[in-house]
Amino acid sequence: MSLTKNPTPAPTGGGAAAISIRGLVKSFGPIEVLKNIDLEVGAGEVVCVIGPSGSGKSTLLRCVNLLEEPTAGTIVVGAHEITDPDVDIDQARRQIGMVFQQFNLFAHLSVLKNLTIAQTKVLKRPVAEATRVAMANLDRVGLAHRADAFPAQLSGGQQQRVAIARSLSMDPELMLFDEPTSALDPELVGEVLAVMKGLAKEGMTMMVVTHEMAFAKDVADRVVFMDGGYIVEEGTPQQVIGDPQHERTKSFLARVLNPTAVQEGDQFPAPDQKTEPK
Repeated sequence: MSLTKNPTPAPTGGGAAAISIRGLVKSFGPIEVLKNIDLEVGAGEVVCVIGPSGSGKSTLLRCVNLLEEPTAGTIVVGAHEITDPDVDIDQARRQIGMVFQQFNLFAHLSVLKNLTIAQTKVLKRPVAEATRVAMANLDRVGLAHRADAFPAQLSGGQQQRVAIARSLSMDPELMLFDEPTSALDPELVGEVLAVMKGLAKEGMTMMVVTHEMAFAKDVADRVVFMDGGYIVEEGTPQQVIGDPQHERTKSFLARVLNPTAVQEGDQFPAPDQKTEPK
């Protein structure tokens, strides 16, 4: 089915593209999860990706550092075309920090050791330098005083902040966040979002899959709404969240921002020819 695609909006971060995605397709067997995605993220830009479950948001993010191998299309991250079969993917990934829904900390290692082990083994930093970098990043997320603690001794919010500090300790040029607050109790969400807001203010390039609409509205330079494997609508937070143009975006936001208005049996528009993005 052919679609008339709008030109990909230029990144608003003020620099060259940190991430450039062209014609990205990802299929799992006969199921096409991503359908001809074009997207750029500029250096220093914060792009939040929103949409219903199953829309392809996390798959898109995982393709950016090749945790999922694209079926077709190209992805360039910085100077590396990561979809090139000859790319040194380990080298390319060193510039990409990723924070998952689950914290993925080593339970048998202290917080400090969780932050230094990759530095010493991957970046080959001396232990003293790795410790200095780790402590600086723990201070950055407000947890320097818990350096000797073990993950089980921390709250979920603290563990996620440690996971962010661990990624930062590898000196990434950009950060990918895959629903970083979805596994947290509601009262712990704010502390993680505060750290992410701080990174945005520092100019870190960030691509964030999130269901936190207030965060997207406050922090994002650009919001991308996905559904059915397509980018349906994108623009500034004021445009996409404040004044959506596509019926599918309006339907999604109505349910997310005013869940009490959802009636039993309500459904999103089916992704048929009439509702696919034009």
